[in-house]
Amino acid sequence: MGTVLEYIKEYGKYSFQEKPMTEVDSLALCQLSYLKFDGMVPDVKERCTPVTLESLKQHPDYERLFADVRYEEVNRALIEGMLASERFRDLQLNYYVNEIEKECETQFSAVTYTLNDGTVYVAYRGTDETLVGWKEDFNMAFLSPVPGQEFSVGYLNAVAERIQGPFYLGGHSKGGNLAVYAAMNCDLELRERIVKIFNLDGPGFRPEVLEACGYEGITDKVVKILPHSSLVGMLFESDMRYKVVESKTFGLMQHDPYTWLVEGDHLKAVDDIYGRRKKMDNTLNRWILSLSEEQLKTFVDTLYQVISASRADNLIDMTAEWKRSMNGIIAALKEIDDETVKILKAVVKALFDVASQSRKQNKPGRPRRKD
Repeated sequence: MGTVLEYIKEYGKYSFQEKPMTEVDSLALCQLSYLKFDGMVPDVKERCTPVTLESLKQHPDYERLFADVRYEEVNRALIEGMLASERFRDLQLNYYVNEIEKECETQFSAVTYTLNDGTVYVAYRGTDETLVGWKEDFNMAFLSPVPGQEFSVGYLNAVAERIQGPFYLGGHSKGGNLAVYAAMNCDLELRERIVKIFNLDGPGFRPEVLEACGYEGITDKVVKILPHSSLVGMLFESDMRYKVVESKTFGLMQHDPYTWLVEGDHLKAVDDIYGRRKKMDNTLNRWILSLSEEQLKTFVDTLYQVISASRADNLIDMTAEWKRSMNGIIAALKEIDDETVKILKAVVKALFDVASQSRKQNKPGRPRRKD
């Protein structure tokens, strides 16, 4: 039993003609979308020939792919494993977009792949390391639509006009939410061409959003996968049609799909979310639904104000300079009522836990793998 990296080693000898798309392939493609393809993959506004994964290795800016230090080592292993495999070596990439707009509190990125059997997969990137990205995550969980969701629909409509036949959609974390939102709101003719929609531990939607967007029209195509101790993916998860998988780690770090265990050619399934975690998730959902839109907006704005008091631009810096970050955060909390402070402290602690663990895995001075 291993992870997606071992899966690629074991099944990389098969083309997609020999072995059609699996949920683990989807996981690999969604993780690949986190790499920084800026300047290397044709922009969605262009009509250019796609580039192959193999050609990226020769690009002078190849090292920039791994700018997100949270997952640098595993991302290197992922792309090197893909390049060594028959299954992914000829993967084609096109229609890349990466937008970060602080004023609009938006971080949106997507890329489209063509596999060696002609299958097309549209992948939405999840939350990156920027605090703006995390602010939009909270906006998305509480308010809808957010700019990233609207961008996801426009992106899908634009890309689908340029490709033929059926295609897949998917994403991890926020990317999974964007994939589902795009499928619900894209042109009706395009919706019929969607084979499956992979939502990998991405948040759900408020009940009124599901009803207004016609979720029942795509529900049979949605494949939602959650780790054993899911928090993000259980936000507004109400229809209970999801697969729970085992992870090699604990708590919130299970949000990282590189920790999800693979058994044969599929993710190792377990019965359900841990009982204590599920109770906490349900309590959080009930609390969110009890608040008005104005109250939710105030809470999210306050949360971002508290995190921004750290004076960091991203989670890695926030943890690296934790003393300065905590001084700023503690000062900001003094201006807030006790009940809100209690919830804010829990959320800030969760962010510190995630960022701290990522920083431990990518300590400065750690030797890089040589190409």
